[in-house]
Amino acid sequence: MQSVTISLFRFNSLAARLWVLGQMAFARTALARLPGLQAFKLCGSGTGEGFTPRPNWGVWAIVAVWDDDSHAREAQAYARIFRGWRLRAAETWTLHLEPYQSRGRWAQAEPFAPHGTSGQGPILVLTRASVRLSRIMAFWRQVPDISARIGANTDVLFKIGIGEVPFAHQVTVSIWPDADRLSAFAHHGPHAQAIKAVRQGQWFAEELYARFRVSGSEGTWGGRDPLSGFEMKGLTA
Repeated sequence: MQSVTISLFRFNSLAARLWVLGQMAFARTALARLPGLQAFKLCGSGTGEGFTPRPNWGVWAIVAVWDDDSHAREAQAYARIFRGWRLRAAETWTLHLEPYQSRGRWAQAEPFAPHGTSGQGPILVLTRASVRLSRIMAFWRQVPDISARIGANTDVLFKIGIGEVPFAHQVTVSIWPDADRLSAFAHHGPHAQAIKAVRQGQWFAEELYARFRVSGSEGTWGGRDPLSGFEMKGLTA
């Protein structure tokens, strides 16, 4: 069954930050050669609540789609590209994920192959939008407020904003304790109204919405594992 990983890296020194900027071009060849890797995206991140137009030059991410969990774990542990990033990073956190719901496209492709149901335990939500150039200003007036609402919700275990292209191609990642609390936030109240307004305005040239079971967590973020205390299938933290 398909497996997905999201690896976050924090680079503190100037030398490390310059190195990872170069990796946005040079890492692609090494990643493309990894056995069992179906697709990948190299992403930067935003400051503040994590989803703002101001880039955070210290935090970068690799989103990878694998044939199965064994390929994902072997590459994360032994592949030179991942070891090199970890060696230079001050902190690394990797999430192992199983897609169970996905709609929409990412760069004209459907990267995730959902299987099963949400089950129990933490759920990760990934949303990706390609913003129409004519709507970029309106988008950035609206979206930081949506992001702040997510961050202020006490049910959210973790949240970050990442993206491939500043301003235009944006990804949000949030983790929730269970499907019930995720649905309560997503379908009711100001957040749901804001999302409805964005879609009615046809701000997106392309959109993807996906949900994943979190099956494992490795490393730390902010000095701790944000999912510490949760029992997850395949957890290796």
